[in-house]
Amino acid sequence: MKLKSAYFYTLRENSKDEESLSGNLLTRSGMIKKSSSGVYMYLPLGYKVVKNIEKIIREEMENINAGELLMPALIPEEVYIESKRRDAFGSDMFSLKDRFDKSYVLAPTHEELFTIAASSKIKSYKDLPFSIYQIQDKFRDEPRCRYGLIRVREFLMKDAYSFDKDEKGLNDSYNSMYNAYKKIFTRLGINYKIVKSDTGAMGGLLSEEFQAITDIGEDKLVICDSCGYAANSDIAKCTLLTKKSEDDIKIRELIKTPSVGTIEEISKYLNCDKDKFVKTLIYKIDGEFYAVLVKGDMEVNESKLKKLLNANCVMLASADEVELITKAKLGFAGPVGLDIPIIMDREVSVMRNFIVGANKTDYHYKNVNLEDFNYLMISDIRCITKDDCCPKCGKKLEFKSGIEVGNTFKLGTKYSENLGLMYLNKENDNVPVWMGCYGIGLGRCMAAVVEQNNDSNGIIWPLEIAPFKVAIVVVNTEDSAQMDAANYLYNELKNNGISTILDDRDERVGVKFNDMDLIGIPIRLTIGNKILDQIVEIKQRRKEEFEETSLYDALSKIEDIIDED
Repeated sequence: MKLKSAYFYTLRENSKDEESLSGNLLTRSGMIKKSSSGVYMYLPLGYKVVKNIEKIIREEMENINAGELLMPALIPEEVYIESKRRDAFGSDMFSLKDRFDKSYVLAPTHEELFTIAASSKIKSYKDLPFSIYQIQDKFRDEPRCRYGLIRVREFLMKDAYSFDKDEKGLNDSYNSMYNAYKKIFTRLGINYKIVKSDTGAMGGLLSEEFQAITDIGEDKLVICDSCGYAANSDIAKCTLLTKKSEDDIKIRELIKTPSVGTIEEISKYLNCDKDKFVKTLIYKIDGEFYAVLVKGDMEVNESKLKKLLNANCVMLASADEVELITKAKLGFAGPVGLDIPIIMDREVSVMRNFIVGANKTDYHYKNVNLEDFNYLMISDIRCITKDDCCPKCGKKLEFKSGIEVGNTFKLGTKYSENLGLMYLNKENDNVPVWMGCYGIGLGRCMAAVVEQNNDSNGIIWPLEIAPFKVAIVVVNTEDSAQMDAANYLYNELKNNGISTILDDRDERVGVKFNDMDLIGIPIRLTIGNKILDQIVEIKQRRKEEFEETSLYDALSKIEDIIDED
C-alpha cells in the first residue's frame, strides 16, 4: 500500500465522543469511525487488523477440524419463541416486520439456527461428533453504548458450536475448543485470564470467559493467585463475613424515623452503623414479586438471584409497585408482616436484633429477628466485597477489571430438547444431542490489544495482527535515489510475503514518523540521505534504539525480526 494515493488519514486530537483509550487511538489512527451510537465503520487499516484476527481464528479452527459456514443475520422471531429465549433477550433484541407483517429479529446470537442446520446432518450416533462455526455480525440494542468497540450495538463475532452424543463427548469437544481459544488469544498478543461466569441468557451447564486484563474493563474479576480460583464477580462465591450473633433476643420495637428512607439517612438518624440494618428490596422476577433481604452495608447480586430462581427477568419493582405491596412510601419496606415470598442472604441469617423498615411510612422496627417473619429460602445472593476471602483456599483475593473477549459454554441438551434435535443411539432410542457454544468478539479483541499495547505515541500492534508489518518512510520524496531504494525494498518485501506500507507522501519526515507510531506499525524502515552509501535505518516500534544496515541486507534483517517475534 502506497500512502500517497491511498485512503489514509490520522487525527491529532482525541475524539470528544470516545471515552476509552482504545476508542480514541483507533479513531485517531483512521482505523474506525463512528457511524451512530454503538455502530462503527472499519476503515481500510482497521479492516486489515480485523482480517488478520479472522485469519488466526480460521487457522486454529481448521486445526480442530471445525467447519466454517455463514448464517443469515435476519431471522424469523418465531425461532426464538420456540427456543424460549425471546423473553430472555427482551428489549435487547432488534425487532422488525416485513411487508407481510411477519416478525423478524436481527440475530443477537445464532444457537437456534445452528441447531436447525445440524438437524439436516444428524440422524444417528454415527453422525456425531462434529463442530461448525461462523464469523458474522450480531446485533443487540445496548442501553448504554460506551468504550468504543467494547460496548456496541453491532459487532463482528466468531461463534462455534459442537454436537456430541453424550456428556463425555461434549467434554472432549469443549476441551478441544478451549485449548484452541488459548492459542488464539496468545497469538493475538492478549494478556488474558480465564474465569468462571454466569451462563446468562445462553443457559446451560457451565460458562467460562476469556478476559483481557485492562483498567477500563467493564467486567469485575475475582482472582486468587494462591490456588488459581478465578470468577466473574457476578457469580463469585462469598464467604460468610458476619459472625453468628450470641446476643440475647430482644423485644421488637416500633420506632419513628421521619423522612429517612435510605440506609445512610437512617443510620445517621439513629447513630448506628450500616451493618446493624437489613435492607428489604422488592423485586419483580418473571412477573412475580419477591422481597430480598441483605445486610445494610452490602448489595444484592442480581445474577445470583436470577440463577437461584432459574428466572429469565429480574428487576427492581417500581416505586408504585413497592408502595402497593408495603402500604408505605419507598424506603420503609421490611419483612415483618410482608405477604410475598422472602429470600434472605446468608449474612442476615446469623444476625440478631437488627433494624428493618416497618412497612409504614416514617417508621422502622428495631430488635427484629428471624422468628418475626416467614422466609422462603436462605442463600448467597450478595455481591462479593474486598473483605471476602477465596472460597477455595481462604487466602486474600485480587480484584481486577477485564474485557470479555471470548466465552465458552457447555449448553448440554437445552437447545436440542427445545428445538427437537435428536438422534438414534445404538439401542435405537431417540435422544437429544449434547451441545457446546463458543464465542469470540473480534472488535473487542482489537480494542483489548490496543488497551494493552500502547504508549504516548500511539498503538503498538503485535506483528501477527498489525495492518502492515513494515512501514517504509522516505525522508525526501523529491530525491530519486531515495525513492528508487524505497520502491526496491517495497517490492522485495511484498514479493517475500511481508505486508508493507510505503509512506511516499509529500510530508515532513516528523509527521510521517508520528503517523507510523500512531498507527502502530511494528517495524519502520527509514530511507534518507545515507542511501547514497546504501545505508537504511531499521527501528522496531517497541524499542527506542534503531540500527543501520545495508540496503541489500534489510530484507534478511526484517525476516530475522519477524522470526524472533
